[in-house]
Amino acid sequence: MKTKHILSTVAFLMIGFGAQLANAQTEVANVRPYDQDGINVFEAPKESDKPFDKIKVKFGAGFTQSFQGLKHSNTSNPASPLYKMTPGFNTANANLFMDVQLADGILLNLTSYLSSRHHNETWVKGGYIQFDKLPFKGEVWDNIMKYATLKVGHMEINYGDQHFRRSDGGNTIYNPFAENYILDAFSTEIGGELLLRKDMFFGVIGASNGMIKGNIDELVPTPQDDNIHKSPSIYFKAGVDKQVNTDLRLRVAASYYMNNSSGGQTLYGGDRTGSNYFMAMEKAGAGVTYAANAFSGRLNPGFSKKVEAIQLNAFAKYQGLEFFGTYETASGRSKAETTERDVNQYAIDGVYRIGKAEKVFIGARYNVVKAELAGIANEVEVNRVAVGAGWFLTKSILLKGEYVNQQYKDFPNADYRAGGEFKGYVIQAVVGF
Repeated sequence: MKTKHILSTVAFLMIGFGAQLANAQTEVANVRPYDQDGINVFEAPKESDKPFDKIKVKFGAGFTQSFQGLKHSNTSNPASPLYKMTPGFNTANANLFMDVQLADGILLNLTSYLSSRHHNETWVKGGYIQFDKLPFKGEVWDNIMKYATLKVGHMEINYGDQHFRRSDGGNTIYNPFAENYILDAFSTEIGGELLLRKDMFFGVIGASNGMIKGNIDELVPTPQDDNIHKSPSIYFKAGVDKQVNTDLRLRVAASYYMNNSSGGQTLYGGDRTGSNYFMAMEKAGAGVTYAANAFSGRLNPGFSKKVEAIQLNAFAKYQGLEFFGTYETASGRSKAETTERDVNQYAIDGVYRIGKAEKVFIGARYNVVKAELAGIANEVEVNRVAVGAGWFLTKSILLKGEYVNQQYKDFPNADYRAGGEFKGYVIQAVVGF
């Protein structure tokens, strides 16, 4: 969609719903805020004290404009030159959020990508209905829904905790850094999940179609795999989240995801917006574009037919000092393989938020991935060190910057990533509301 069409669409929506927006901004319940208040919010809150008298609509948005100064190099032969790049502005990202209070305790969400690196045109991320109450009369239903939240739709699946801190198109306000993990577990799939919460304990059970979009096609057998049966994905999460006192909060979570036979599994390749390191460690050549090479700096193990993954997360926040750690291990294969491969990831974020309102922060991240990749005999490693800082001018306006150094190790000499490294800075201006 052309930029002028995007602007006219947004203008139409704002004019058509302007009066309703003015009255509904604080009245839609059980939504994670899209501004600074949404930081370190994981599952959306469960609020029961907001009255419902009619359908209410709330629009929100996320905008991110980046400027990057990255340099990259490798030790491969001259037949594998890297893309030539200079400091400059990247394509701006924009998201549009629509949250609708359909009934008491029933929420509809629709999220659209208005512009991104991978898709410059408008693209629907997904939508779902969330039930924090059921439209059935009876004490038994009320008692169940005191602790339960049910989501059904085409939605971001709740596997792991790191997806709550990642950048998602124009919505980058939750991420204290410029980019996501090297191994980026994120996917939108069609299904449903049940979240149960009681005091500090929580658990999730979910099932989905195991693919990024709807698909009724029969699988095509290969010489390596003649299984044409499509399996659903099953995933679980359990953990504790406790505000110990006014100064200390602790959260620990463990997640599991499994699909035995998918028609196009994308747990580690489900992002449709793209990386915020434009063209870093991308090779030069015909057909190389921002959109076609949208996931620079990430590593997708290619588990498109079968995957089994575990992610462990720990979060601690004492006053302004917070730590977030991740350990992830996964195995899987494509339909052209007979044996499974493994990938492991470790990551730790340390962030210090300054002042009572935490308007300023500084942080550091270490992230390393060790993986067995198709076509490479030995295990390879990619590691990243990033340091960053940010300043909230208001709750909805953020300026942040990062210096990053990422290295590629143990890749064969014929691979363009052999001896690879990129480093430099990324500065981002962010709006979220």
